[in-house]
Amino acid sequence: MSYKTDAEIAQAAAIRPIGEIAAKLGLIADQYEPYGKYKAKINPADAFALPKKQGRLILVTAINPTPAGEGKTTVTIGLADALRHIGKDAVIALREPSLGPVFGVKGGAAGGGYAQVLPMEDINLHFTGDFHAIGAANNLLAAMLDNHIYQGNELNIDPKRVLWRRVVDMNDRQLRNIIDGMGKPTDGVMRPDGFDITVASEVMAVFCLAKDLADLKERLGNILIAYAKDGSPVYARDIKAHGAMAALLKDAVKPNLVQTIDGTPAFVHGGPFANIAHGCNSVIATRLARHLGDYAVTEAGFGADLGAEKFCDIKCRLADIKPDAAVVVATVRALKYNGGVERANLGEENLQALKSGLPNLLKHISNLKNVFGLPVVVALNRFVSDTDAELQMIQTACAEQGVEVALTEVWGKGGAGGADLAHKVVNAIETQPNNFTFAYDTDLGVQDKIRTIAQKIYGAADVDFSTEALAEIASLEKLGLDKLPVCMAKTQYSLSDNAKLLGCPKDFRITVRGITVSAGAGFIVALCGNMMKMPGLPKVPAAEKIDVDENGVIHGLF
Repeated sequence: MSYKTDAEIAQAAAIRPIGEIAAKLGLIADQYEPYGKYKAKINPADAFALPKKQGRLILVTAINPTPAGEGKTTVTIGLADALRHIGKDAVIALREPSLGPVFGVKGGAAGGGYAQVLPMEDINLHFTGDFHAIGAANNLLAAMLDNHIYQGNELNIDPKRVLWRRVVDMNDRQLRNIIDGMGKPTDGVMRPDGFDITVASEVMAVFCLAKDLADLKERLGNILIAYAKDGSPVYARDIKAHGAMAALLKDAVKPNLVQTIDGTPAFVHGGPFANIAHGCNSVIATRLARHLGDYAVTEAGFGADLGAEKFCDIKCRLADIKPDAAVVVATVRALKYNGGVERANLGEENLQALKSGLPNLLKHISNLKNVFGLPVVVALNRFVSDTDAELQMIQTACAEQGVEVALTEVWGKGGAGGADLAHKVVNAIETQPNNFTFAYDTDLGVQDKIRTIAQKIYGAADVDFSTEALAEIASLEKLGLDKLPVCMAKTQYSLSDNAKLLGCPKDFRITVRGITVSAGAGFIVALCGNMMKMPGLPKVPAAEKIDVDENGVIHGLF
């Protein structure tokens, strides 16, 4: 029987009891906590006590995203299924979807076709409550901060220099900028405030970079939340909030175990934004996947200029892990879009546009291979409209870079449709040199680190810093926080900070308008362009198509 939608495929799949999936990892009943029949929390201490496999770590990334879609998560899931299809022991580590995008622009985010993680509806909605716990921890800190100011302000916090904002896991532009504390004197101190989306909270970044619960608590205490009136920094530990925050997260920090349609074990845990944070699932989940499988397949958000760069320069550096290979996902359609073709015409052969768009793919390949020193394979998601001439053009261009291309059909065929990709990735790991290194040294000054990323990774001519950004850099230097790695916050749609500059632009400059620090997470954030931490809903939100019938079956998530 054929199915037309991702949701129909997921709902018709034969999902296995979670105990069967746990057994594939060597876990017994006492070593996991079921959340219903098909989900479980894994206690890291129990899992790390199992025999160590130290699997090969495969990073899946992509070209800059386009409205045509690239299918990065689908390929990530399909590659793990394909590795098992060819006899390899593979485990997946993915991010959890945020409710904001699920109800906003794109709908569900659990893969597609026959390369999905299940139960799809649960993963896309409340799942095991991790994001709610993260939101609660964030808002507890906000409440304790404002209460400290109201109850006498012993630390002499300047209400106009409060850095910490409240969060909600929903796209709600109405909450971006508010005034709170209005009303009677007993209703708090009036000050400007606002909400971010939960996945933009530094608590999320801390959660995903922590090595264990103790490390999580220490990092929470290091969050910079405000400045006193004399200019001195105020941290979460100064108002004694970090212990209670960690208590709220003690169960959430345990990775979630689910499965693919093909029955491959998958850890789905954590989910920071990739354009304003580091865009990777939790360190704990990644380490577990490597520990329990011969191959661990993970992904980083958006294009390689954002997700893969941050995966390498932030996550790998702070977690002391190293990828063994990188897969770059692309489509003929997306490359033609980068070459200037309108979305409505992407199904038509256009070799000139493809030639113009190809440099975007080649730049990402070059970064991964020549900057980070990794073996690289290109996964080309095949569409029926792709012509032989278009496919050949891409394969020839990649071959000139010493990189193989695998045509993937995991959406329609599951793991079997990714067998060629799996073989080529294994071959790349076993035969190509891996000289993994970082793009920059953290001992460089903040401006030099940002300039290195912009020039090496984006291809920028140079970087311009606003007066405000320079002042903020000077402040970080005084606090001794200038040696942290840098998290670039810019548009995902272009290698530049201008979303309209597609392909591989030249001679452009990056403008850094502001600098913030996520001292708990352990990185500096460089704000390029108008990056918002609270998205808004589109004119026709995906929520309008989501419904549940009288039998409790959810429709419209895809």
